[in-house]
Amino acid sequence: MGFVKELEEKLLDGNQITREEAIRLYEEPLEELCAAADRIRRFFCGDKFDICTIVNGKSGRCRENCKYCAQSAYYHTSAKEYPLLDTEEIVTQAKYNADRGVLRYSIVTSGRALKDMEVDRMCDAIRAIRKQVDIEVCVSFGLLDEEQFRKVKAAGASRVHNNLETSRRNFPNVCTTHTFDDKVAAIKAAKSAGLSVCSGGIMGLGETVEDRIDMALALRELEVKSVPVNMLNPIPGTPYEDNVRLTVDDMRRIVAVYRFILPDAAIRLAGGRGLMEDKGEGCFRSGANAAISGDMLTTAGYTIETDMDMLDRMGYRVVL
Repeated sequence: MGFVKELEEKLLDGNQITREEAIRLYEEPLEELCAAADRIRRFFCGDKFDICTIVNGKSGRCRENCKYCAQSAYYHTSAKEYPLLDTEEIVTQAKYNADRGVLRYSIVTSGRALKDMEVDRMCDAIRAIRKQVDIEVCVSFGLLDEEQFRKVKAAGASRVHNNLETSRRNFPNVCTTHTFDDKVAAIKAAKSAGLSVCSGGIMGLGETVEDRIDMALALRELEVKSVPVNMLNPIPGTPYEDNVRLTVDDMRRIVAVYRFILPDAAIRLAGGRGLMEDKGEGCFRSGANAAISGDMLTTAGYTIETDMDMLDRMGYRVVL
């Protein structure tokens, strides 16, 4: 039995792979690896697909120095700047997405964390969505504390997004205004408040294979079940503007190994999918089973209709 098949059988028997096994797995032949990852996905997740959309609820002038981000005040980019959207606009966009079959909608805001007054305003918007629209609400409000997360949950949100971004080792190379442990603390606070968590990272930041694997292992330890896998879109004006863009095959390999590490998670293609020639289809045949659709904050994505047609053709069922 080959090494890929051996690890596949190990997972199907209810066991986990080790860090050393994941590193070795990363070097296995791509097509064999991806086919096995797709079988693991079918075994643990069936034909279910989780598609969500996001609204950029507050944009730009962020005081954090994340090197990939167009919204950081440290860099000169063409990203729009505006304060919190009003409730009416957020609800209107929620209705637009729900009418197109999207079941999950996330409000994303720039900055380290919303202030208490801003949290209260967003809670009003969440309540309005839940009253008027049949859609689940997720939030990405930064490094909130448990009390703030409890307010968000009470308003009707069901999930919090907070990316680890990269491994603990590599994190200081990406951002120095907050830490990997700050991220972990926020994730734990959200879980303590009774919210589910969506957390992943960005590929193409200059990280090593070991960094990619270590981030996935950290997510496994935190028991995160929704894992966005972003491909860096090098934004002019940011420190990463000259980074070499990853290929579709690079991303297929990453999501395949992530499926081995996180066999029952929703592995979600997110930012950067609009750069892929195949719209992400290769990754959806290599272990990924979730996506963010529509526009991606400061970069364009694919339309909801295009995604729904592709998923229907591939035999997926869009469910929560």
